[in-house]
Amino acid sequence: MRRPEPCTLETTRVRLEPMTVEHAAALEAAARDGELWTLRFTSVPAPGEVPAYIAAALKGYQDGHMLPFVVRDVASGDVIGSTRYHDVVPEVERLEIGYTWYGKSRQRSHVNTTCKLMLLSHAFEDLGAKLVGWRTDIENVVSQRAIDRLGAHKDGVLRHHALRRDGTVRDTVMYSITVAEWPEVKGRLIERLAAQAAPTPGKAP
Repeated sequence: MRRPEPCTLETTRVRLEPMTVEHAAALEAAARDGELWTLRFTSVPAPGEVPAYIAAALKGYQDGHMLPFVVRDVASGDVIGSTRYHDVVPEVERLEIGYTWYGKSRQRSHVNTTCKLMLLSHAFEDLGAKLVGWRTDIENVVSQRAIDRLGAHKDGVLRHHALRRDGTVRDTVMYSITVAEWPEVKGRLIERLAAQAAPTPGKAP
């Protein structure tokens, strides 16, 4: 597996751009959409924390185990969230997708499906990954449902695994998709995007 390098992944609706320090103001504005930093089980930076958030993400890239992106809405040009590859282990051809968040107004839309399709396609088809994983807080039921909808396999729960931002210790739910499972998952994601793009009966497109 090749190590992930900065690149732009794009559809007609969403663009994933390599995160830079110049994205600080836009990321802070995106996080204000729903005040996402108030959720105890997310990694969303609070006001004033964005420079340190970006610095940590870029250090992860320099250290060889991360590749952070910002998520941009193509139509408006606005940055609407962030995501990244992390825990990249080329020796065993594995990486994870995480640190994902979108402004509240963009949740429950096509955005997450679109981003996951781009990230998974790049991981399996360009980088040569054999497995892509996810991890989430056991209390983050919304995230677990979203990962379930991707068709990921629930690998198990790591008990007493990691600190939350409030200092409590969480259990972590682990998921994964293998390269053998990818064609079926890809087809499901494409079908979902087509359904999300279809006009609602009785409404103008």
